[in-house]
Amino acid sequence: MSSNHTDCHYCLQSLRGRKYALREENAYCVACYDSLFANPCEECKQPIECDSKDLAYKGRHWHEGCFKCAKCSRSLVEKPFAAKDELLLCTECYSDEYSSKCFHCQKTIMPGSRKMEFKGSSWHESCFVCQYCQQPLGTKPLITKDNENYCVPCFEKHFAHHCYSCKKVITSGGVTYHDQPWHKECFVCVGCKTLLTGQRFISKDEYPYCVDCFSKLYAKKCAACKKPVTALGDAQFISFEERQWHGECFNCVKCSVSLVGQGFLTQQDDVLCQECGSA
Repeated sequence: MSSNHTDCHYCLQSLRGRKYALREENAYCVACYDSLFANPCEECKQPIECDSKDLAYKGRHWHEGCFKCAKCSRSLVEKPFAAKDELLLCTECYSDEYSSKCFHCQKTIMPGSRKMEFKGSSWHESCFVCQYCQQPLGTKPLITKDNENYCVPCFEKHFAHHCYSCKKVITSGGVTYHDQPWHKECFVCVGCKTLLTGQRFISKDEYPYCVDCFSKLYAKKCAACKKPVTALGDAQFISFEERQWHGECFNCVKCSVSLVGQGFLTQQDDVLCQECGSA
């Protein structure tokens, strides 16, 4: 090196014909520069002399020959690497030790590659696809069944129940009636269209009816009060010769005593207690 500097700034010895280094416009002989300013190598702890290449990472320094993977000792010079607990590792060693494994293929997801995360597991982007159509799921809505992921259209096509009434997919909730799935909003009385979810209803020909509609349309009439006779809950009714009575209406036509569980006589269309019938 040639310069206008003639003496070492520290030891004051002549620099003529000698190598030297500059720092803040001051010249130093190699020995003084190394003793004053050389960085210690993280690996060998020896100073990195001015005629050696100084490789730095996050304030730490290495000789070129010392800059290597802490596990397999391969050189990291001009190669991608990762740091873990102050140790430098090549991408292969880092992946083996610390990288996630793909839930689908069980292979390592390499550092720097894109990974997808769902329900605590990780996938390669290329592995995170619909089980049926194999299209990437990315951030699209999806449904999981038996540890496999499906796009919504494929899941609906292959697995989802279809409403017995409207034939459309039931995406949530629903009602089962006669072993058939229904939307809650489709499970209505055939007569008046009132929602039947959580309500009492009567079935006829596999279709549901509210009590009022069924009574109006199909229930037989009480021979006494002419109102519909149904057997809902604990309601009691009496049947005799194709005629029906509510339990509370099955009374002697003359004295009105209850005939439920009692012997009775008939007179044309009337029922009588034995006492009135014998009079």
